[in-house]
Amino acid sequence: MEEPVETQEENISQQDSSTGLIHSMTHPSGFIFRFVGLLLLCFVGFGSYFCYDNPAALQDYIQEDLNLTKAQYTMLYSVYSWPNVFLGFVGGFLIDSVFGIRMGSNIYMSLTLIGQLCCSTGVWMGSYWMMLLGRFIFGLGGESLAVAQNNYAVLWFKGRVLNMVFGLQLSFARIGSTVNFMVMEDLYNSVEKSYPGIDGLAITFYLATLTCVFSFICCLLLGFMDIKTERVLRLHNTIPSDPVKMSDVKYFNKKFWLLNVVIVFFYVAVFPFIAVGKTFFMEQFNMSPSDANRICSIVYLISGFASPALGFIIDRTGRNLLWIITGVSLTMVAHACLTFFTWINPYISMSCMGIAYSILASSLWPLISLVIPEHQLGTAYGVCSALQNSGLAMFTSIVGFIIDHWGYTWCEIFFISNLSIALIATFIIFLWDLCQGDVLNLSPSARLQHQQRALNKKAVQTWPSVVWQAKAFSNLVGIKTMVLDGTNNDSEGQLKF
Repeated sequence: MEEPVETQEENISQQDSSTGLIHSMTHPSGFIFRFVGLLLLCFVGFGSYFCYDNPAALQDYIQEDLNLTKAQYTMLYSVYSWPNVFLGFVGGFLIDSVFGIRMGSNIYMSLTLIGQLCCSTGVWMGSYWMMLLGRFIFGLGGESLAVAQNNYAVLWFKGRVLNMVFGLQLSFARIGSTVNFMVMEDLYNSVEKSYPGIDGLAITFYLATLTCVFSFICCLLLGFMDIKTERVLRLHNTIPSDPVKMSDVKYFNKKFWLLNVVIVFFYVAVFPFIAVGKTFFMEQFNMSPSDANRICSIVYLISGFASPALGFIIDRTGRNLLWIITGVSLTMVAHACLTFFTWINPYISMSCMGIAYSILASSLWPLISLVIPEHQLGTAYGVCSALQNSGLAMFTSIVGFIIDHWGYTWCEIFFISNLSIALIATFIIFLWDLCQGDVLNLSPSARLQHQQRALNKKAVQTWPSVVWQAKAFSNLVGIKTMVLDGTNNDSEGQLKF
Protein backbone atom coordinates (compact mmCIF):
# COMPACT_ATOMS: atom_id res chain seq x y z
CA MET A 1 0.00 0.00 0.00
CA GLU A 2 1.45 3.33 -1.04
CA GLU A 3 1.80 6.19 1.44
CA PRO A 4 -0.29 9.32 0.87
CA VAL A 5 1.46 12.10 -1.02
CA GLU A 6 1.33 14.37 2.04
CA THR A 7 3.14 11.77 4.20
CA GLN A 8 5.83 11.33 1.54
CA GLU A 9 6.36 15.09 1.37
CA GLU A 10 6.63 15.29 5.19
CA ASN A 11 9.23 12.51 5.22
CA ILE A 12 11.22 14.21 2.48
CA SER A 13 11.03 17.51 4.39
CA GLN A 14 12.26 15.85 7.60
CA GLN A 15 15.11 14.18 5.71
CA ASP A 16 16.10 17.49 4.13
CA SER A 17 16.00 19.19 7.54
CA SER A 18 18.12 16.45 9.11
CA THR A 19 20.56 16.54 6.20
CA GLY A 20 20.77 20.33 6.45
CA LEU A 21 21.56 20.18 10.18
CA ILE A 22 24.25 17.54 9.64
CA HIS A 23 25.73 19.61 6.81
CA SER A 24 25.76 22.72 9.02
CA MET A 25 27.57 20.83 11.77
CA THR A 26 30.11 18.89 9.71
CA HIS A 27 30.80 20.84 6.53
CA PRO A 28 33.33 23.71 6.73
CA SER A 29 30.89 26.04 5.00
CA GLY A 30 28.11 25.19 7.48
CA PHE A 31 26.98 27.81 10.00
CA ILE A 32 27.41 25.63 13.10
CA PHE A 33 30.85 24.42 11.99
CA ARG A 34 32.06 27.99 11.42
CA PHE A 35 30.46 29.19 14.66
CA VAL A 36 32.27 26.51 16.68
CA GLY A 37 35.49 27.43 14.87
CA LEU A 38 34.97 31.08 15.80
CA LEU A 39 34.43 30.19 19.47
CA LEU A 40 37.61 28.09 19.54
CA LEU A 41 39.52 30.88 17.80
CA CYS A 42 38.36 33.37 20.45
CA PHE A 43 39.24 31.08 23.36
CA VAL A 44 42.75 30.44 21.98
CA GLY A 45 43.79 33.84 23.34
CA PHE A 46 41.80 33.66 26.59
CA GLY A 47 44.55 32.06 28.72
CA SER A 48 47.27 34.32 27.38
CA TYR A 49 45.36 37.50 28.22
CA PHE A 50 44.21 36.17 31.60
CA CYS A 51 47.79 35.43 32.68
CA TYR A 52 49.30 38.56 31.08
CA ASP A 53 47.75 40.80 33.73
CA ASN A 54 48.26 38.45 36.72
CA PRO A 55 50.99 40.80 38.05
CA ALA A 56 48.69 43.83 37.76
CA ALA A 57 45.92 42.16 39.78
CA LEU A 58 48.40 41.19 42.52
CA GLN A 59 50.76 44.17 42.22
CA ASP A 60 50.85 45.21 45.88
CA TYR A 61 51.31 41.62 47.11
CA ILE A 62 54.10 40.95 44.58
CA GLN A 63 55.95 44.12 45.56
CA GLU A 64 55.50 43.42 49.27
CA ASP A 65 56.34 39.68 49.33
CA LEU A 66 59.26 39.95 46.89
CA ASN A 67 60.38 43.43 48.01
CA LEU A 68 60.27 44.99 44.53
CA THR A 69 60.34 48.66 43.52
CA LYS A 70 57.86 49.99 40.94
CA ALA A 71 60.62 49.98 38.32
CA GLN A 72 61.36 46.30 39.07
CA TYR A 73 57.66 45.49 38.99
CA THR A 74 57.10 47.19 35.61
CA MET A 75 60.05 45.17 34.30
CA LEU A 76 57.75 42.11 34.48
CA TYR A 77 55.82 43.75 31.64
CA SER A 78 58.80 45.15 29.76
CA VAL A 79 60.55 41.77 29.63
CA TYR A 80 57.37 40.32 28.13
CA SER A 81 57.55 42.83 25.30
CA TRP A 82 61.29 42.94 24.58
CA PRO A 83 61.59 39.57 22.78
CA ASN A 84 58.69 40.51 20.54
CA VAL A 85 60.55 43.53 19.24
CA PHE A 86 62.27 40.95 17.03
CA LEU A 87 60.29 37.73 17.35
CA GLY A 88 56.95 39.38 16.57
CA PHE A 89 58.20 39.95 13.03
CA VAL A 90 60.05 36.63 12.82
CA GLY A 91 57.05 34.78 14.29
CA GLY A 92 54.75 36.12 11.57
CA PHE A 93 57.32 35.31 8.88
CA LEU A 94 57.64 31.74 10.20
CA ILE A 95 53.85 31.34 10.01
CA ASP A 96 53.85 32.48 6.37
CA SER A 97 56.85 30.53 5.12
CA VAL A 98 57.82 27.71 7.53
CA PHE A 99 55.29 26.51 10.11
CA GLY A 100 51.94 27.44 8.63
CA ILE A 101 49.11 28.67 10.84
CA ARG A 102 48.28 25.38 12.57
CA MET A 103 51.77 24.32 13.63
CA GLY A 104 52.73 27.91 14.42
CA SER A 105 49.69 28.32 16.69
CA ASN A 106 50.50 25.12 18.60
CA ILE A 107 54.17 26.06 19.04
CA TYR A 108 53.40 29.58 20.27
CA MET A 109 50.64 28.35 22.60
CA SER A 110 53.12 25.84 24.08
CA LEU A 111 55.62 28.63 24.75
CA THR A 112 52.91 30.65 26.48
CA LEU A 113 52.06 27.73 28.76
CA ILE A 114 55.73 26.98 29.56
CA GLY A 115 56.41 30.65 30.32
CA GLN A 116 53.52 30.90 32.76
CA LEU A 117 54.68 27.74 34.55
CA CYS A 118 58.22 29.13 34.80
CA CYS A 119 56.98 32.47 36.19
CA SER A 120 54.82 30.65 38.77
CA THR A 121 57.83 28.57 39.82
CA GLY A 122 59.85 31.78 40.19
CA VAL A 123 57.23 33.15 42.58
CA TRP A 124 57.28 29.90 44.58
CA MET A 125 61.11 30.02 44.84
CA GLY A 126 61.12 33.75 45.58
CA SER A 127 63.39 34.14 42.54
CA TYR A 128 62.94 37.45 40.70
CA TRP A 129 65.20 36.41 37.81
CA MET A 130 63.17 33.22 37.21
CA MET A 131 59.98 35.28 37.15
CA LEU A 132 61.60 37.51 34.51
CA LEU A 133 62.68 34.42 32.54
CA GLY A 134 59.12 33.05 32.70
CA ARG A 135 57.64 36.34 31.51
CA PHE A 136 60.24 36.41 28.71
CA ILE A 137 59.22 32.93 27.48
CA PHE A 138 55.56 33.83 27.97
CA GLY A 139 56.14 36.83 25.71
CA LEU A 140 57.85 34.70 23.07
CA GLY A 141 54.61 32.76 22.65
CA GLY A 142 51.90 35.26 23.54
CA GLU A 143 52.37 37.90 20.87
CA SER A 144 53.16 35.46 18.04
CA LEU A 145 50.03 33.54 19.07
CA ALA A 146 48.04 36.74 18.54
CA VAL A 147 49.56 37.01 15.04
CA ALA A 148 48.43 33.44 14.30
CA GLN A 149 44.92 34.29 15.55
CA ASN A 150 44.75 37.26 13.19
CA ASN A 151 45.78 35.03 10.29
CA TYR A 152 43.11 32.48 11.20
CA ALA A 153 40.50 35.26 11.33
CA VAL A 154 41.38 36.61 7.88
CA LEU A 155 41.60 33.12 6.37
CA TRP A 156 38.24 31.89 7.72
CA PHE A 157 36.19 35.10 7.77
CA LYS A 158 37.62 37.54 5.24
CA GLY A 159 34.82 39.69 3.86
CA ARG A 160 31.93 41.65 5.28
CA VAL A 161 32.12 40.16 8.79
CA LEU A 162 35.86 40.58 9.37
CA ASN A 163 35.53 43.66 11.62
CA MET A 164 33.00 41.80 13.78
CA VAL A 165 35.26 38.75 14.01
CA PHE A 166 38.18 40.92 15.12
CA GLY A 167 35.83 42.51 17.64
CA LEU A 168 34.77 39.10 18.97
CA GLN A 169 38.41 38.02 19.21
CA LEU A 170 39.21 41.14 21.20
CA SER A 171 36.08 40.61 23.28
CA PHE A 172 37.04 37.13 24.48
CA ALA A 173 40.65 38.17 25.06
CA ARG A 174 39.56 41.10 27.19
CA ILE A 175 37.05 38.98 29.06
CA GLY A 176 40.11 36.94 30.06
CA SER A 177 41.79 40.09 31.36
CA THR A 178 38.59 41.19 33.10
CA VAL A 179 38.11 37.86 34.84
CA ASN A 180 41.73 38.07 35.98
CA PHE A 181 41.16 41.40 37.71
CA MET A 182 37.88 40.24 39.23
CA VAL A 183 38.95 36.86 40.62
CA MET A 184 42.72 36.87 41.25
CA GLU A 185 42.71 38.92 44.45
CA ASP A 186 39.79 36.95 45.94
CA LEU A 187 41.51 33.73 44.87
CA TYR A 188 44.73 34.87 46.54
CA ASN A 189 42.89 35.82 49.74
CA SER A 190 41.27 32.38 49.87
CA VAL A 191 44.55 30.53 49.26
CA GLU A 192 46.50 32.81 51.61
CA LYS A 193 44.43 31.68 54.58
CA SER A 194 45.96 28.19 54.34
CA TYR A 195 49.25 29.08 52.65
CA PRO A 196 50.42 32.54 53.79
CA GLY A 197 53.11 34.61 52.10
CA ILE A 198 54.96 33.56 48.97
CA ASP A 199 53.48 30.04 48.99
CA GLY A 200 49.95 31.41 48.67
CA LEU A 201 51.06 33.80 45.93
CA ALA A 202 52.72 30.95 44.01
CA ILE A 203 49.69 28.67 44.27
CA THR A 204 47.52 31.49 42.92
CA PHE A 205 49.83 31.83 39.91
CA TYR A 206 49.76 28.05 39.33
CA LEU A 207 45.96 28.04 39.40
CA ALA A 208 45.96 30.83 36.81
CA THR A 209 48.05 28.56 34.55
CA LEU A 210 45.00 26.31 34.08
CA THR A 211 43.53 28.93 31.73
CA CYS A 212 46.54 28.45 29.43
CA VAL A 213 45.94 24.68 29.48
CA PHE A 214 42.34 25.32 28.42
CA SER A 215 43.46 27.60 25.57
CA PHE A 216 46.00 25.02 24.41
CA ILE A 217 43.21 22.43 24.08
CA CYS A 218 41.14 24.92 22.06
CA CYS A 219 44.15 25.55 19.81
CA LEU A 220 44.51 21.82 19.07
CA LEU A 221 40.79 21.43 18.29
CA LEU A 222 40.84 24.47 15.98
CA GLY A 223 43.79 22.95 14.14
CA PHE A 224 41.84 19.74 13.49
CA MET A 225 38.92 21.77 12.15
CA ASP A 226 41.22 23.78 9.90
CA ILE A 227 42.66 20.58 8.40
CA LYS A 228 39.16 19.62 7.24
CA THR A 229 38.43 23.16 6.07
CA GLU A 230 41.58 23.23 3.97
CA ARG A 231 40.89 19.82 2.46
CA VAL A 232 37.26 20.55 1.56
CA LEU A 233 37.26 24.25 0.67
CA ARG A 234 40.77 25.29 -0.32
CA LEU A 235 42.33 22.21 -1.92
CA HIS A 236 41.40 23.17 -5.49
CA ASN A 237 41.16 26.91 -4.95
CA THR A 238 44.67 27.68 -3.75
CA ILE A 239 46.36 30.27 -5.94
CA PRO A 240 50.14 29.89 -5.98
CA SER A 241 51.92 32.99 -4.72
CA ASP A 242 55.48 34.17 -4.72
CA PRO A 243 57.48 32.85 -1.76
CA VAL A 244 57.47 35.19 1.23
CA LYS A 245 60.85 36.77 1.98
CA MET A 246 61.89 38.97 4.88
CA SER A 247 63.06 41.55 2.37
CA ASP A 248 59.42 42.01 1.31
CA VAL A 249 58.95 44.26 4.34
CA LYS A 250 60.71 47.18 2.66
CA TYR A 251 58.07 47.13 -0.09
CA PHE A 252 55.11 47.35 2.27
CA ASN A 253 52.66 50.19 1.65
CA LYS A 254 53.55 53.50 3.37
CA LYS A 255 50.07 53.59 4.87
CA PHE A 256 50.93 50.33 6.61
CA TRP A 257 53.78 52.07 8.43
CA LEU A 258 51.58 55.01 9.42
CA LEU A 259 48.99 52.57 10.80
CA ASN A 260 51.81 51.14 12.92
CA VAL A 261 52.55 54.61 14.30
CA VAL A 262 48.94 54.74 15.48
CA ILE A 263 49.22 51.22 16.97
CA VAL A 264 52.40 51.98 18.91
CA PHE A 265 51.44 55.36 20.35
CA PHE A 266 47.86 54.39 21.17
CA TYR A 267 48.59 51.12 22.97
CA VAL A 268 51.42 52.59 25.07
CA ALA A 269 48.77 54.89 26.58
CA VAL A 270 46.50 51.96 27.55
CA PHE A 271 48.42 48.81 28.56
CA PRO A 272 51.16 50.47 30.68
CA PHE A 273 48.48 52.56 32.38
CA ILE A 274 46.49 49.46 33.35
CA ALA A 275 49.73 47.79 34.52
CA VAL A 276 50.21 50.52 37.13
CA GLY A 277 46.52 51.32 37.50
CA LYS A 278 45.96 49.53 40.80
CA THR A 279 48.41 51.66 42.77
CA PHE A 280 47.37 54.75 40.74
CA PHE A 281 43.77 54.54 41.95
CA MET A 282 44.82 53.54 45.47
CA GLU A 283 47.07 56.60 45.82
CA GLN A 284 45.26 59.18 43.67
CA PHE A 285 41.65 58.31 44.52
CA ASN A 286 42.13 56.56 47.92
CA MET A 287 40.54 53.32 46.73
CA SER A 288 40.86 49.96 48.43
CA PRO A 289 42.87 47.25 46.60
CA SER A 290 39.71 45.40 45.52
CA ASP A 291 38.05 48.61 44.26
CA ALA A 292 41.24 49.56 42.39
CA ASN A 293 41.29 46.17 40.68
CA ARG A 294 37.63 46.50 39.83
CA ILE A 295 38.01 49.90 38.17
CA CYS A 296 41.07 48.71 36.22
CA SER A 297 39.00 45.84 34.84
CA ILE A 298 36.36 48.22 33.47
CA VAL A 299 38.36 48.87 30.28
CA TYR A 300 38.53 45.17 29.52
CA LEU A 301 34.99 44.47 30.72
CA ILE A 302 33.46 47.10 28.45
CA SER A 303 35.61 46.08 25.48
CA GLY A 304 34.56 42.47 26.09
CA PHE A 305 30.91 43.33 25.50
CA ALA A 306 31.21 46.34 23.21
CA SER A 307 33.79 45.07 20.70
CA PRO A 308 31.52 42.57 18.86
CA ALA A 309 28.72 45.15 18.60
CA LEU A 310 31.08 47.89 17.46
CA GLY A 311 32.72 45.49 15.00
CA PHE A 312 29.27 44.71 13.56
CA ILE A 313 28.48 48.43 13.25
CA ILE A 314 31.83 49.16 11.57
CA ASP A 315 31.23 46.25 9.17
CA ARG A 316 28.00 47.96 8.12
CA THR A 317 29.17 51.60 8.07
CA GLY A 318 32.81 51.36 6.99
CA ARG A 319 34.60 54.71 7.47
CA ASN A 320 37.29 52.98 9.56
CA LEU A 321 39.57 56.03 9.76
CA LEU A 322 36.84 58.20 11.25
CA TRP A 323 36.24 55.49 13.85
CA ILE A 324 39.97 55.43 14.67
CA ILE A 325 39.99 59.22 15.14
CA THR A 326 37.03 58.87 17.49
CA GLY A 327 38.75 56.13 19.52
CA VAL A 328 42.02 58.03 19.97
CA SER A 329 40.21 61.26 20.87
CA LEU A 330 38.04 59.57 23.51
CA THR A 331 41.12 58.00 25.10
CA MET A 332 42.75 61.44 25.35
CA VAL A 333 39.61 62.76 27.04
CA ALA A 334 39.66 59.86 29.53
CA HIS A 335 43.29 60.47 30.53
CA ALA A 336 42.68 64.23 30.80
CA CYS A 337 39.74 63.63 33.16
CA LEU A 338 41.79 61.29 35.37
CA THR A 339 44.53 63.94 35.59
CA PHE A 340 43.03 67.44 35.50
CA PHE A 341 39.31 66.89 36.21
CA THR A 342 39.46 64.56 39.18
CA TRP A 343 36.04 65.74 40.37
CA ILE A 344 34.60 63.60 37.56
CA ASN A 345 33.87 60.07 38.75
CA PRO A 346 36.83 57.91 37.64
CA TYR A 347 34.42 55.12 36.66
CA ILE A 348 33.10 57.43 33.93
CA SER A 349 36.62 58.10 32.64
CA MET A 350 37.54 54.42 32.60
CA SER A 351 34.26 53.54 30.86
CA CYS A 352 35.09 56.13 28.21
CA MET A 353 38.53 54.54 27.81
CA GLY A 354 36.95 51.08 27.46
CA ILE A 355 34.62 52.23 24.68
CA ALA A 356 37.48 54.03 22.93
CA TYR A 357 39.71 50.97 23.14
CA SER A 358 36.97 48.82 21.58
CA ILE A 359 36.39 51.30 18.77
CA LEU A 360 40.05 51.51 17.84
CA ALA A 361 40.78 47.79 17.97
CA SER A 362 37.70 46.88 15.91
CA SER A 363 38.39 49.49 13.23
CA LEU A 364 42.20 49.53 12.95
CA TRP A 365 43.41 45.93 12.77
CA PRO A 366 41.23 44.89 9.79
CA LEU A 367 42.78 47.71 7.73
CA ILE A 368 46.07 45.77 7.60
CA SER A 369 44.40 43.23 5.29
CA LEU A 370 43.46 46.08 2.91
CA VAL A 371 47.00 47.39 2.44
CA ILE A 372 48.97 44.10 2.46
CA PRO A 373 48.59 41.06 0.11
CA GLU A 374 46.96 38.05 1.77
CA HIS A 375 49.99 35.76 1.42
CA GLN A 376 52.09 38.30 3.39
CA LEU A 377 49.61 38.92 6.19
CA GLY A 378 51.45 36.76 8.72
CA THR A 379 54.62 38.79 8.16
CA ALA A 380 52.65 42.05 8.25
CA TYR A 381 50.88 41.27 11.52
CA GLY A 382 54.24 40.09 12.86
CA VAL A 383 55.76 43.48 12.04
CA CYS A 384 52.82 45.17 13.79
CA SER A 385 53.37 42.97 16.83
CA ALA A 386 57.12 43.69 16.82
CA LEU A 387 56.65 47.45 16.66
CA GLN A 388 53.84 47.41 19.22
CA ASN A 389 55.97 45.44 21.65
CA SER A 390 59.02 47.62 21.11
CA GLY A 391 56.86 50.55 22.18
CA LEU A 392 55.42 48.67 25.16
CA ALA A 393 58.86 47.44 26.25
CA MET A 394 60.43 50.89 26.21
CA PHE A 395 57.48 52.92 27.40
CA THR A 396 56.47 50.63 30.28
CA SER A 397 59.98 51.01 31.75
CA ILE A 398 59.79 54.76 31.18
CA VAL A 399 56.41 54.86 32.96
CA GLY A 400 57.88 53.13 36.04
CA PHE A 401 60.81 55.58 36.04
CA ILE A 402 58.52 58.62 35.70
CA ILE A 403 56.30 57.46 38.60
CA ASP A 404 59.28 56.77 40.88
CA HIS A 405 60.81 60.22 40.23
CA TRP A 406 58.00 62.66 39.31
CA GLY A 407 54.69 61.03 40.20
CA TYR A 408 51.48 60.12 38.42
CA THR A 409 50.57 63.55 37.02
CA TRP A 410 53.60 63.65 34.73
CA CYS A 411 52.92 60.05 33.83
CA GLU A 412 49.44 61.01 32.60
CA ILE A 413 50.87 63.95 30.62
CA PHE A 414 53.22 61.43 29.02
CA PHE A 415 50.24 59.27 28.01
CA ILE A 416 48.35 62.23 26.52
CA SER A 417 51.43 63.24 24.49
CA ASN A 418 51.64 59.78 22.96
CA LEU A 419 47.96 59.85 22.05
CA SER A 420 48.49 63.22 20.34
CA ILE A 421 51.08 61.61 18.06
CA ALA A 422 48.64 58.77 17.26
CA LEU A 423 45.92 61.30 16.42
CA ILE A 424 48.21 63.29 14.09
CA ALA A 425 49.25 60.08 12.28
CA THR A 426 45.58 59.13 11.81
CA PHE A 427 44.75 62.52 10.29
CA ILE A 428 47.68 62.15 7.88
CA ILE A 429 46.36 58.73 6.74
CA PHE A 430 42.85 60.18 6.43
CA LEU A 431 43.95 63.10 4.22
CA TRP A 432 46.25 60.88 2.15
CA ASP A 433 43.48 58.33 1.61
CA LEU A 434 41.03 61.10 0.71
CA CYS A 435 43.39 62.67 -1.85
CA GLN A 436 44.12 59.31 -3.48
CA GLY A 437 40.48 58.20 -3.44
CA ASP A 438 41.61 54.97 -1.76
CA VAL A 439 39.57 52.36 0.16
CA LEU A 440 40.47 52.80 3.84
CA ASN A 441 37.70 55.25 4.70
CA LEU A 442 35.02 54.14 2.24
CA SER A 443 31.71 52.49 3.04
CA PRO A 444 31.60 48.69 2.45
CA SER A 445 29.68 49.01 -0.85
CA ALA A 446 31.92 51.78 -2.16
CA ARG A 447 35.01 49.80 -1.09
CA LEU A 448 33.75 46.75 -3.02
CA GLN A 449 33.11 48.84 -6.14
CA HIS A 450 36.56 50.43 -5.88
CA GLN A 451 38.25 47.04 -5.60
CA GLN A 452 36.24 45.70 -8.57
CA ARG A 453 37.31 48.67 -10.71
CA ALA A 454 40.92 48.07 -9.70
CA LEU A 455 40.65 44.41 -10.73
CA ASN A 456 39.10 45.36 -14.08
CA LYS A 457 41.84 47.92 -14.69
CA LYS A 458 44.50 45.35 -13.89
CA ALA A 459 42.88 42.88 -16.29
CA VAL A 460 42.90 45.48 -19.08
CA GLN A 461 46.55 46.29 -18.39
CA THR A 462 47.57 42.63 -18.56
CA TRP A 463 45.60 41.94 -21.79
CA PRO A 464 48.38 43.04 -24.21
CA SER A 465 50.81 40.60 -22.59
CA VAL A 466 48.25 37.81 -23.08
CA VAL A 467 48.00 38.68 -26.80
CA TRP A 468 51.80 38.79 -27.14
CA GLN A 469 52.17 35.38 -25.45
CA ALA A 470 49.49 33.89 -27.72
CA LYS A 471 51.27 35.19 -30.84
CA ALA A 472 54.62 33.94 -29.62
CA PHE A 473 53.19 30.49 -28.97
CA SER A 474 51.53 30.27 -32.39
CA ASN A 475 54.75 31.31 -34.13
CA LEU A 476 56.70 28.81 -32.08
CA VAL A 477 54.57 25.85 -33.17
CA GLY A 478 54.57 27.00 -36.79
CA ILE A 479 50.91 27.85 -37.31
CA LYS A 480 49.34 31.07 -38.47
CA THR A 481 49.57 33.99 -36.08
CA MET A 482 46.75 33.80 -33.57
CA VAL A 483 44.87 36.96 -32.75
CA LEU A 484 42.61 37.45 -29.81
CA ASP A 485 39.59 39.42 -30.80
CA GLY A 486 38.48 41.26 -27.66
CA THR A 487 35.81 43.38 -29.30
CA ASN A 488 32.28 43.27 -27.98
CA ASN A 489 30.57 42.47 -31.28
CA ASP A 490 29.23 39.34 -29.63
CA SER A 491 29.02 38.01 -26.12
CA GLU A 492 32.46 36.39 -26.14
CA GLY A 493 35.92 37.11 -27.53
CA GLN A 494 36.87 34.71 -30.32
CA LEU A 495 40.05 32.97 -31.37
CA LYS A 496 40.81 33.70 -35.07
CA PHE A 497 43.52 32.03 -37.14
